[in-house]
Amino acid sequence: MQLNFIANQSVPAQGGQTLDVIDPSDGQVFEHIQRSQAADINAAVHAARKAFEGAWGQLSAMERGRLLMALSRKVIEHAAELTALEQRDCGKPTRQAAADATALARYFEYYAGACDKLHGETLPYQNGYSVLTWREPHGVTGHVIPWNYPMQIFGRSVGGALAAGNACVVKPAEDACLSLIRVAQLAAEVGFPAGAMNIVTGYGHEVGDALARHPGIDHISFTGSPGVGTLIQQVAAERHCPVTLELGGKSPQIIFADADLDAAIPVVVNAIVQNAGQTCSAGSRVLIEQAIYEPLLKRLGEAFSRLQVGSAAMNLDLGPLIRASQLERVAGFLEQARLDGITTVAQGQIAAGVPAGGFYQAPVLLRDVPVMHRLAQEEVFGPVLSAMAFENEDHAIQLANATHFGLVAGIWSRDGARQFRMARRVRSGQVFINNYGAGGGVELPFGGVKSSGYGREKGFEALLGFTTLKTVAIHHG
Repeated sequence: MQLNFIANQSVPAQGGQTLDVIDPSDGQVFEHIQRSQAADINAAVHAARKAFEGAWGQLSAMERGRLLMALSRKVIEHAAELTALEQRDCGKPTRQAAADATALARYFEYYAGACDKLHGETLPYQNGYSVLTWREPHGVTGHVIPWNYPMQIFGRSVGGALAAGNACVVKPAEDACLSLIRVAQLAAEVGFPAGAMNIVTGYGHEVGDALARHPGIDHISFTGSPGVGTLIQQVAAERHCPVTLELGGKSPQIIFADADLDAAIPVVVNAIVQNAGQTCSAGSRVLIEQAIYEPLLKRLGEAFSRLQVGSAAMNLDLGPLIRASQLERVAGFLEQARLDGITTVAQGQIAAGVPAGGFYQAPVLLRDVPVMHRLAQEEVFGPVLSAMAFENEDHAIQLANATHFGLVAGIWSRDGARQFRMARRVRSGQVFINNYGAGGGVELPFGGVKSSGYGREKGFEALLGFTTLKTVAIHHG
């Protein structure tokens, strides 16, 4: 039985209710978490406020940095334990869960080094005045973490908030929260003051809603769907609470005829099958110049045909989807494609011997997907890649920008001038040229435009969003 973690103590939900934790690899219940309510959020917010106004808020930036660095080292020491938790909770293949634990440690390491480098400025003004600015924490920040990358998104969100001096209340997804509860326990072990980091589990419509509405929350960070993001904005607006939103994408990979196809193909495939396609920045559309459309589709199809899906422990190319409803959602998209006459180029295989009851979906490559079809417009959040052809740069930009999203884009070309032209014109928060994702890029600001959200996480830019700017004008004559 996993409990909430509030003020450095493991505590049950006040209502006494629990939720099942299901292993996506076999569909079986293997643990229970707390089904919290508004009263539990209230207790966590009060603990965070006490920490912010007390022991945590009184630490210097240097001292915060040392605690974050100690937590980074602690995560590395417990990487195998965290990997096992993430693997079973999320269905991730071993190597990917291990990579997520490594990334979590790197986030804490990066923000540990940034704590005492968050500077204000001095501003030129009228004679007789000295004017300066201070970067100050918001106070108590609320964090709603999704189920696809719990450790990584916790690191980039909570890590930045703590570095800036905020105290945090975290609501993980009910589908995947075990690793985050353990990280909070590790934070207490290395000396984080009680209340600096609090974890409250439960349903989004109950505990998530209570977190967003709580008057003691000074900033909200949310990663999830555009629909829920809209609701959080509306609730936050009622009390003028700032928000940072990352709301997914329908990201294009744009491949020109002069591209290095040997380099592009494995990256394009990985960008849609990583985490079984359950990635906000998944490269879910591949736009291919007409001159190489058929031969490249053939090569991509060959690569898809070799892909294997299995349980987390099998450590194959893909693991299962997170839950039965997500499997049904992806199946619905594919059935719609069949009914609409969209051609399947190739698909991978579900490995022999996978546990019965697991939520397995073979990766699928589709061709000639119409630009306004829901497969080209909506997040499938599964291993489904939609291909379409383009004639020239203008046509490629028209297709790339023809969705409500704008999170990430990939551009593949050897032409340096074209690389810059395309990067300028594509509407996206991140653009990768002859690569995709840059190995995760803890240092690289991440966020979207349009319906993909606003504000930035990751990198030093994230620290600015977790602070408020104060201007001090001194009249000394």
